[in-house]
Amino acid sequence: MIEKHIVLEDIDPVVLYGAGNAYLQIIKALYPKLRIVARDNVVRVLGDEEQMAAFEENIEKLRKHVLKYNSINEEDIINIIKGRKPKDDTAKDVVVYNISGKPIKSRSENQQRLIDAYEKTDMVFAIGPAGTGKTYLSIALAVKALKEKTAKKIILSRPAVEAGEKLGFLPGDMKEKIDPYLQPLYDALEDMLPAVKLQDLIEKNVIQIAPLAFMRGRTLNDAVVILDEAQNTTTAQIKMFLTRMGWNTKMIITGDLTQVDLPHGTQSGLRRAIDILKNVEGISIIRLDGKDIVRHKLVTRIVKAFDKADREQAEAAKAQPEKTE
Repeated sequence: MIEKHIVLEDIDPVVLYGAGNAYLQIIKALYPKLRIVARDNVVRVLGDEEQMAAFEENIEKLRKHVLKYNSINEEDIINIIKGRKPKDDTAKDVVVYNISGKPIKSRSENQQRLIDAYEKTDMVFAIGPAGTGKTYLSIALAVKALKEKTAKKIILSRPAVEAGEKLGFLPGDMKEKIDPYLQPLYDALEDMLPAVKLQDLIEKNVIQIAPLAFMRGRTLNDAVVILDEAQNTTTAQIKMFLTRMGWNTKMIITGDLTQVDLPHGTQSGLRRAIDILKNVEGISIIRLDGKDIVRHKLVTRIVKAFDKADREQAEAAKAQPEKTE
């Protein structure tokens, strides 16, 4: 008789144990000669050496299944432990699976170009209107890197365009003041990682979410770094951010050049950056458009309507004769 303690790393053990420990009871039933006790993410096992070895091998397979799919069911558990063929995973274009076990993958040609560019280059600019999935897909790529251990951390940032006196009047401490600006990033992460696991990763600084101003002076190594809403940076700010890049780091910069919220007369740093860096080796610039919008179908119509109105306004301005004194 031997005893071992097995630590379930990188997953929320509740997913594996099931509601009311239902899945844990199935696992116990499949190993009647072992005494299995689970507490938090540690599984204590007592029994003979031969059964113990088989249990260790299969609990690791179960852990990897939960890590990949964010879910598991009774059929999966039985198939894995009985050595049957697991869930079909022939879809090669899946980035990660959300917390419901549904695949997150490209849904348009340009989204696939974004994924391909991320694999081939260390810095990617993803430019496009609202709803094209540029932020969501970028965070999915970062979560995949974290799960596959090709990156040690994820760093997400956004410019807080009203970080002057308006921010000061918001209630709460600094975190409570800036969280409203960062909520879209939290929303995407919450769709891809179980709540308990996400909170743990944030507390351990494996996932860091901070406004752009907090990036100054840092060197970002072994990470996937995403700058969202980059159209609201100044040239100095985006230059500061891009030069934070360290070893074994990938950067994704997303933005919508039709939604610049900077003060009138201030040039968007994103527009300037892609103009300066468009021919630099190792940098990809991916442009998404209305065909890539994956939100409600009305979003596509709204974007097209505004684009049309902007074109008509620009044409009218050109056609208007100049005033002479």
